[in-house]
Formats: sequence, C-alpha cells, structure tokens
Amino acid sequence: MGLIAATRKLLGLSTRRYDGATGAKNRFEGGRATFNTYATEISAARSTVQGRARHVVANNALAGAAKEAWATAVAGPGLIPTSQHPDLTTRAALDAYFAKWAKRADVTGRSNFGTLTAKAVGDEFVDGEAFGRWIGDQLQAIPAEQVASDLTTMLSDGRQIVNGVEIDADGRVLAYHIHPARPTDVFATYAPPVRIDAADVLHLGQFETGAYRAISKFAPVLLRLDALDGIEDAQALNVRMAALLSVILTNENDTSADDPLQEGAGLAPGAILKIPGGWKVTSTAPQQAQQSAELVQHMIRTIAAGLGIPVHLVDGNLTQANYSSLRAALVSFRQKIDAYQFNVLQPLWLDPVWRRVATAAVLSGEIDAKLDDDLFAAEWIPPAQPWVDPMKDLQAQILAIENGLMSRKQAVAAQGYSIDKLDAEIAAHPPVAKPQSPENPKETQP
Repeated sequence: MGLIAATRKLLGLSTRRYDGATGAKNRFEGGRATFNTYATEISAARSTVQGRARHVVANNALAGAAKEAWATAVAGPGLIPTSQHPDLTTRAALDAYFAKWAKRADVTGRSNFGTLTAKAVGDEFVDGEAFGRWIGDQLQAIPAEQVASDLTTMLSDGRQIVNGVEIDADGRVLAYHIHPARPTDVFATYAPPVRIDAADVLHLGQFETGAYRAISKFAPVLLRLDALDGIEDAQALNVRMAALLSVILTNENDTSADDPLQEGAGLAPGAILKIPGGWKVTSTAPQQAQQSAELVQHMIRTIAAGLGIPVHLVDGNLTQANYSSLRAALVSFRQKIDAYQFNVLQPLWLDPVWRRVATAAVLSGEIDAKLDDDLFAAEWIPPAQPWVDPMKDLQAQILAIENGLMSRKQAVAAQGYSIDKLDAEIAAHPPVAKPQSPENPKETQP
C-alpha cells in the first residue's frame, strides 16, 4: 500500500472510486467514499469495470438478458435513413445509394451496416463505448481497449492526449491513438499506438462532463450482481444440504476413535453412520434467510433499475404483470430508447456515417448534387416498437391524425417505414376494395 493510501486509511479519510472497480465484495468493506471529477474517476476505473462487465454479461443470465433487451430495442433490425433533400429525384437516389452501401459496409464482409450498428449499441452498453474506424468507404469495428487508455500526456499548442483521445485547447477531439492489433494477438499493446484523425473514427458513448472516455452501464450494479450470485449459490447449497437425510447410530460402549467416514468421504442421502462412543457429534444448522425470495426479487428490481431496463425484460418473469403495469414500464422504457437514439446514437454514429456516404456518392459522380446542408440532411427511422394493445394504439394514432395532432408521416415513421417508400409500394400494389355490406350497399366493412 502506498504512503498516501496508508495515511488516508489510518486517518479514516474517504476514498474516491467507482464501487464496481474496487476489490470490495460489498459496500461495507470499503468504508466511506467520495467522488472526484468524472475525467479522473473514469480514467482510473474504466478498464477494470469494463472487464468485470464483460464477465457478468458472459456468465450471468440477467446481465446477458439486459444487454440483449437494450440492443434489440435500440437497433432492432436496423435504423433506416431517409434523405431530406428538397429535390425528389436526388432524395430517392441518395436513399438507394445508401441502401446499396449498407450491404457492404463491413470491411470484413461478414455483416452489414445494421449489424455493425447493433453491435456498437451492445458494446457501448457493456464497455461504456464503441469504436468504428473508416477504411476507405467501409467500417471496421474496433474493441474499446484498442484505443490507448494508458496514453495521457500534454502536447504543444495547448493540445493534450487524454486516455488515447487527442483534444485541442478548447476540448475538440482531433484524433485517436489506436494500437494496431491482429485477431491472434493476446495483448493490444504489442506495438505503439497509431494516430488516426478523428474524421476517420466513430466514437459512440454517453460521456460525462469533462470526460473523453465513457464507463460501462453496469458500473452501479456490479456489486449487486456479485451479491445476487452469492445468494443464489448459498440457497442452492442449502437445498442440497437439506436433502442429506442420514441416520447416525452411536455405540456408547465402543470407545474406539476410528473415523466413521472414509478419508475424503462426506454425507450422502440415506446414509447410515455408525459412530463409536468416543466420538461426539455436533451439528450445525444455520437458519435459512427469512424472506429470501423477496430479497432476491428486490435485488433483481434494483439491478434492472440501475441498467434502465424493465424488470420483466431482465428476469423474464410476467407472473405479477398486468396490462397497466406492462404498458407503464414499456412507455417509460421507450422514452429512454428515443432519448438514446436521437441524442446519442444519431449524432455520434448515424449522422457521421450518412455524411461520409453522401459525400462519397457525390464525389464518385453517381449523384449530381452539391456538398451542402441539403445533401447531409437525413431523417433516421428507428425500428417500430411492439404494441401492448395494437387495436387501441392504432385507434389512438388515427384519432391523432384526424385531429391534426400527428402527421401521417409521423405515424408511418413510428411503424419503422419511410412514407415515400410506403406510398410508392401502395401505388404499385393498391389495396383490394372490400365488398359492400349486403344489409346496406353504401356501408363498407370496417
């Protein structure tokens, strides 16, 4: 232990930290704690929290379900861009060009842009951030640890590198320092990091004020997940011990000290043990934790709240759910999804991709347009969220449209479609006229 740390411990001073990055198993071991600036705390804790978050997602069913629920709700089958260019022909050409590019977006050739986006969303949830690097006009997914977290230094002209992110005096990101890596490398630091211009890097994350790296969403729940695993293991062991019904026969006239059990052997269900009189048998029967089921459910709810996921999407338990509770939970969850899609994912990942692809379309000569704001204007249509009650939700949308509270374009976008494409499909395949009601020829079937 260092001198400063030892002095702080001796004086009973509080320490600063993310609990999930400490060696403590619970909040009682670490004593009092406080928090410094986000930049320093995240810098110190990010790598440890990231590794532990990856471990729980890989080994804990609740954590894995939470990640899948978040990535599915945010990205689903993919977000669809629609150009907002004022010229209809240019708009259609841009949409078609992007759709063709999206199929070959992955530089490895193993997926498409929708897959890369969904993967980035899942990685950002677990690691706290996700990176993509442009190689030509294709994207390469980069693990977060490949960006040199240990590189922090001052440069000339007020520039500095903070955990591998190079910024200017005003805090604008100029470049990223990334370790070259191969799939067979065990460590990412086999070679010095390479400076990559910020224009060639996508960096997705929810950054705290003053911080240029982000921390895992699991940071506030890692200790609870560990404690919950411990409780489940203890309860499972308790059940196993309760099944060890045995009969012990003690011969008080036999004073030999022979071991009634073979070395290394233990109790078995239905065993009959003959104990010499010289042996004294003392049993331990710790009381079972009262209301353990309620405690487990409380911890699961706390974990779900910390991750921002409805509890039924984490534990899959719908026994206590009803229409009202499910609807309330999903409405709140969809608000979080909308906020993330439009305030985080779109400005940091989707819009930069659209600008890059639209620019390439013009420079290649495939689209005749100017490099201006009209070219870069695009609306991203997120995947439709499933309805709790389709009939009621659809009727509410129709009522909103009829009363001027919602446009038809908004209603179509809520279903995950582009209104231009939908109208084109309807024109090509018009709906079949429904037969008139025999009782009233003027009345049509609903």
